[in-house]
Amino acid sequence: MKTNKKELFLKSLDAINDKIDQYQSRMDQIKESMENNDIKTDYDEDNKGEMLSNFEKNAGYLSEAQEQKEDLSKIDPEYKNERIGFGSVVETNKKYYFVSIALGEISMENGSKIFAISTKAPIYKALEGKKKGDTFTFNGEEHEITGIA
Repeated sequence: MKTNKKELFLKSLDAINDKIDQYQSRMDQIKESMENNDIKTDYDEDNKGEMLSNFEKNAGYLSEAQEQKEDLSKIDPEYKNERIGFGSVVETNKKYYFVSIALGEISMENGSKIFAISTKAPIYKALEGKKKGDTFTFNGEEHEITGIA
């Protein structure tokens, strides 16, 4: 398998940390705006309600991202999986997958693209428990598992 699992793990950690920072920054900006609005005499109740709603929405996203980071931290990037499960890097004849948290496409230093998926992803259900050499069908296409790390 050509993929560096440790590099992939670190890139995934960076991606989730970026998400956490973005949500925290948005919440800080909203909080500051709300505090500034409290000082104004032309206070707009609708605007405050919208800001509060956005704050709560970002707080939910932040909480979810923190949970994802906690899940990701359970992966040992040095462990080599024999069967596909949480923490596996899967090479198929079509794509690469990292069974971890839902982050989407991750670009590696060598130029390869790996899709970070969660165990809730529909394709994971087709991959779960398989080993190198097995095949599976997803969306009407047959795939062969050519490597697992």
